[in-house]
Amino acid sequence: MSDELRLIRKNLRRLLVAYTLCLLSSCSHNRPENVTMVDALPEIYPDYVGVTVPAELAPLNFGMADDVDCVDVTVRGSKGGQIHANGDFADFDVDDWHELTRQNIGGQLTFTVCAEKDGRWTQYREFTVNVSTYPLEEWGLTYRRIAPGYETYSYMGLFQRELATFNEDPILENTQVPGMCVNCHAACQTDPERGFVFHVRGDHGATMFQRNGQREWLKAKNDLLGGSMVYPYWHPTGRYCAFSTNQTRQGFHVGIGQDTTLLARRTNRIEVFDLSSDVFVYNPETHEILTDSLLQTKEWSENTPTFSPDGRWLYYMTCRQQDYPMHYKDEKYDLCRIAFDPNTGRFGSGVDTLFRATSMGKSLTWPRPSYDGKYILFTLQDYGYFSIWHEESQQWLLELRTGEARELTELNSPRADSYHNWNVNSHWVVFTSRRDDGLYSRLYLASVDDEGRWSKPLLLPQRNPQHYYESSLFSFNVPDFTKSHVDFDAYNAGREILSDKRVETKVK
Repeated sequence: MSDELRLIRKNLRRLLVAYTLCLLSSCSHNRPENVTMVDALPEIYPDYVGVTVPAELAPLNFGMADDVDCVDVTVRGSKGGQIHANGDFADFDVDDWHELTRQNIGGQLTFTVCAEKDGRWTQYREFTVNVSTYPLEEWGLTYRRIAPGYETYSYMGLFQRELATFNEDPILENTQVPGMCVNCHAACQTDPERGFVFHVRGDHGATMFQRNGQREWLKAKNDLLGGSMVYPYWHPTGRYCAFSTNQTRQGFHVGIGQDTTLLARRTNRIEVFDLSSDVFVYNPETHEILTDSLLQTKEWSENTPTFSPDGRWLYYMTCRQQDYPMHYKDEKYDLCRIAFDPNTGRFGSGVDTLFRATSMGKSLTWPRPSYDGKYILFTLQDYGYFSIWHEESQQWLLELRTGEARELTELNSPRADSYHNWNVNSHWVVFTSRRDDGLYSRLYLASVDDEGRWSKPLLLPQRNPQHYYESSLFSFNVPDFTKSHVDFDAYNAGREILSDKRVETKVK
């Protein structure tokens, strides 16, 4: 039986136990009395001790890592205010929480936690949470939720989550387009009203563009490109969108050979690589594809393009083409850039290499520039570019002013820290990590101040986090901030996908 199947069965058992406990309502809801003090921090899930939060974020609800009968939590603000929760887990009122965080911007929240077990109350050492002076300036997050199966698309979808509450709703699920993959979505500098795009793979494949409420479906593959339009990134003006076109393949580690250990088979189960990939820019007004010989070479694979915040540079990663799948471990990418003129749609005459990961024996993937122009956040791993499947993948930061790069030890964990994006004011990032159990990718938030100091990452809050994460059978991927709710007509979109009515693109 595979690790994934064991975890699924374990989660189903947990879900049954949680349902039973809910019916029995074990918590007495009494206030603590005859309390025993212990000089230790409470073991809570998620671990929110010492994190930094924006005032707009949903409450940091949590449960005890140990089985307890009841938990009682008081939160006091350093600038005033107090809230209280008592029950099976710390479940704070959303409005009360936001009133407290707004009152304490730039200050701290102090948590006093008591837990009852077998009729005895224990009070733990207090811990603090910082309330950031940097606003979130975003309505929510968009992301893909996907089951841990590899061979078929099964159930998946694009979802959006309001960050001030726990409300989540689908943008598009593949139950409306059975047997298809919905992925590769992006908003124009986090604003879906200015532009929103995603790609659909399968028999009715297409690339969807929606701008100012108007939607159109592009033909999934242009024969002159040799592949589909994937990994989109909008130009800051909204006039262009960069893509790569990839012939993607996947393979599975079967454990044959002396160099493939049981641990390697457990951590890196699948490898994704491209037989070829190129980069181009699309003009949605004219339906023209802008190409350049420097971005479409036979000897090199160009991939995952992004624009600089001023729109004058196109960043992308590139590696020397290999003989796949035989030499998949030699697929190693560096970070490059080429000039781009948004007035003419023309590219520069030369390519600069900004970071040589290959000189370290590593591979760079998912470069994402901050919107203030200070940094490029990227992932570093041993080889390849699908970092979500590489346990060794870690977050790195390139400072554009100095050209210096460093590992973000403040964010990283021993397990697959991967795909990331910035919020619009460049003080918050969202990224995926498998640090919880090594199997499921979950979403974490962290902040950086004006001096470049990073906060401790925090798991995306849920109303009942233990129940939500332990019973969930889905991984989160491709997260991004969104300035507003994505207004998308999923019902008619499903019909349009199946209709195969497509807009033709042309190569300029």
